Amino acid sequence: MAKFDVVQFNDFPALRRLLWCGEVFPTPALRHLMARLPHVAFTNLYGPTETTIASSYYTVPACPEDDSTPIPIGTPCEGEELLVLDQALRPVPPGAVGDLYIRGVGLSPGYWRDLEKTRAAFIPHPTSPDPADRLYRTGDLAKIGADGLVYFLGRADSQIKSRGYRIELGEIETALNSMSFLQECAVVAIPTDGFEVTVIGCAYVPRPAVAVTPARIRKELANVLPAPMLPSRWIAFERLPRNANGKFDRRQLQEAFANNEAVAAEQP
Repeated sequence: MAKFDVVQFNDFPALRRLLWCGEVFPTPALRHLMARLPHVAFTNLYGPTETTIASSYYTVPACPEDDSTPIPIGTPCEGEELLVLDQALRPVPPGAVGDLYIRGVGLSPGYWRDLEKTRAAFIPHPTSPDPADRLYRTGDLAKIGADGLVYFLGRADSQIKSRGYRIELGEIETALNSMSFLQECAVVAIPTDGFEVTVIGCAYVPRPAVAVTPARIRKELANVLPAPMLPSRWIAFERLPRNANGKFDRRQLQEAFANNEAVAAEQP
């Protein structure tokens, strides 16, 4: 909606609050809508299905000043707790990246008739004497900011290693989403037989009537990301493929790259 500029200033006069949950809302689009709807409160919700959808919230106090400003997932809902832990289930210091766990009243009993999956995802609290005190392993990466709020950083399984560097694919997508000439974009890891082990593929949809090349995107990315994080394979789509849930079908994108449909960008 933001990239097609369909929301005008002071549209929806009866709207009081806009909530979003399930995917990261790119900051450029958020700024676009907040500037046009100054009478609306914008609230970020976070939480997986296993914890009854919403486990934390953050109402953005003012329109972010910069497209790169991260939006926290904020404060736990009443009766819940967000924990950022290391592999030994110890709290990580502020600013450090850890695995995000959820504790509290929102946790479901488990997966229907799947005890093994339940035990893997719902684990006993490591320091609680109560056996009913459990943590849910979200599979997400997070950190606690200097402001004491929790920031979502991406999926643990979207962190890859390429040419010896650990790379978070979600960080690349965030940078891509700040580009006004792109309508949609997704980044996937592509296994290779070469020394890189894994290379990065970028699938993108240009905005209508805008000339976009991989070289142009790569040049823009190079202004904000280090060289190891720059994609090396590119495919332009009219619309990115989606799965049954309406989310980008990353498996299908990986297959497209594996089938040699990608092109390499010229060096900027």
